[in-house]
Amino acid sequence: MSRFGPVVPGRGFHADSALVHRVVPAVNAEQRRGGMKPSLLVLHYTGMSSAEGAIRWLACAESKVSCHYVIDEFGAITQLVPEGLRAWHAGVSVWRGETDINSASVGIEIQNPGHEHGYPDFSPAQMDAVAALSRDIVLRHGMMPWDVLAHSDVAPARKIDPGEKFDWRGLHAAGVGHWVEPAAVDSGDGGLAPGYAGADVLTVQEGLAAYGYGIELSGVLDPATAFVLRAFQLHFRPARTDGCLDRSTRETLARLLAALPDI
Repeated sequence: MSRFGPVVPGRGFHADSALVHRVVPAVNAEQRRGGMKPSLLVLHYTGMSSAEGAIRWLACAESKVSCHYVIDEFGAITQLVPEGLRAWHAGVSVWRGETDINSASVGIEIQNPGHEHGYPDFSPAQMDAVAALSRDIVLRHGMMPWDVLAHSDVAPARKIDPGEKFDWRGLHAAGVGHWVEPAAVDSGDGGLAPGYAGADVLTVQEGLAAYGYGIELSGVLDPATAFVLRAFQLHFRPARTDGCLDRSTRETLARLLAALPDI
């Protein structure tokens, strides 16, 4: 029994994972479109003051949002939507050309009030629970390490969660997600100026697109490209997340692409 009480089999649906502490059925869920199966795992933070408040909001019709799981700061896992159904967690988003990320993914909300409210560290117990649940999900659905994404990866102009404090390195060490050691940041390298146009910008845009980001191959360091660069940094080069195209960002992207298998 968890601190919430026992899971109640049959209350709405059966939990998909033995790691779930309780089920709280959400209203906003539907069939995945076009017969899609989960192929991506998208991690968010709640951006709310408490996990209980987040669960109540994500479960109600009024919110017009939902997710599959919420993990509180103590590591307790609540399931709101069966993995077989489409939850409303990703919003307007894209990855590898797919624009219906909700139909293609499982979404986990991790309790953290977010950048607008102090952005505390994710607790060790919480990260352990994220790793355990994520391992369970990716194994059951045959997801690859590079299929584990941040909300900011799929919606870079709108979202920055779960943010630079999220321990992607530790998650990778626990067997979940793609990671390479980022190139060191040079404090004297501020990167290319906004509006810069050239072949080096195009090369980076092509690399980001090859990894999966939705980005126009314009060769111009425009605001849209800066948002994608920031998303990449939040996930893979968290030491500085300014959206600038510096040497460290270029080298980290090159390392990441080199670590992909030939698929």
